[in-house]
Amino acid sequence: MKQKRPTAARDNGRRPAADAGKRVTVARALSKLGYCSRTQAEKLVLEGRVSVSGRKATSVSHWVDIDKDRIAVDGKPVHAEEKIYLMLNKPRGLVTTRHDPEGRPTVFDCLTESDLSFLSPVGRLDKASEGLLLFTNDTVLAQRLLNPETHLGKVYHVQIAGQVGDGHLRHMVAGIEEGGEVLRAARAVHLKGGDKNTWIEVELEEGRNRQIRRMLDALGFEVLRLLRVSIGTIALGDLPKGATRTLTAEEITYLRQRTGL
Repeated sequence: MKQKRPTAARDNGRRPAADAGKRVTVARALSKLGYCSRTQAEKLVLEGRVSVSGRKATSVSHWVDIDKDRIAVDGKPVHAEEKIYLMLNKPRGLVTTRHDPEGRPTVFDCLTESDLSFLSPVGRLDKASEGLLLFTNDTVLAQRLLNPETHLGKVYHVQIAGQVGDGHLRHMVAGIEEGGEVLRAARAVHLKGGDKNTWIEVELEEGRNRQIRRMLDALGFEVLRLLRVSIGTIALGDLPKGATRTLTAEEITYLRQRTGL
């Protein structure tokens, strides 16, 4: 009977059982250390520019111990970067991506400081939407914020063509079947309105793709504007359009406590 190779010698992309809490792929390690995104890290590995404890990493599924192994890019050691947390008041018309193959302007055009290029947005706002968007190099916190089990509410102000009744709002909370999914709002209330349009406030805890637009479209309404105004207790406030600011220590502590960190 053939003996199996020791687990430590395998490089098949499966997480080793031993030290599972410490070990990640080398690409994930570079992301967690704040050096670059995971996609960029995978490209560096495939280009042969990454080494682990003096030996070249030849596979993106190479496992490392992020606390013990010495990781280098182009021969230069990679150390944990200082954690940065920003909010952006995203303008309408920007796509939430680092590079757009169609050449459209992106949210990174608002991050004018060159040393912020390694940050990543936490979630997305579609091109036509605007408002609060968080950026960080703290990948652990970002993942927790995006996990629906965290139940961290995101509040939106939505301008809708036409008059929206209380029955429509109740329908949004009860759930609307669209595209094979049941979409629900945690809360939906009137803000103001007239003969031609209505402003409502909607809170989500799920974060499905284009969720509010899909719900209102299913109800027969056109969305004129969609603005995210808060994530939990983190409020957009009077931050100018296209501007960024660093989160306060209290805001960072709130997000970490709220996500179990």
